[in-house]
Amino acid sequence: MCVGVPAKVLHIEGFSARVDVMGSQMDVGIIFVPEVKIGDYVIVHAGQAMSIIDEQYAKESLEEWRKLVDARRDG
Repeated sequence: MCVGVPAKVLHIEGFSARVDVMGSQMDVGIIFVPEVKIGDYVIVHAGQAMSIIDEQYAKESLEEWRKLVDARRDG
């Protein structure tokens, strides 16, 4: 099983993009999603944007990720 994290695309340059994942920014490859645009949400796995997802799904998923992070920190 692979785990992917939702991220918002902030900047695109060539075959890479700067994304925001829960407040942290990183550069990821976008070779699998060449049609991605600034403002899109993507699933990131192993440093690559694997697919474009809709904003509502991204926000719901990020909420669940936040709960996991908070539970681990508090628990």
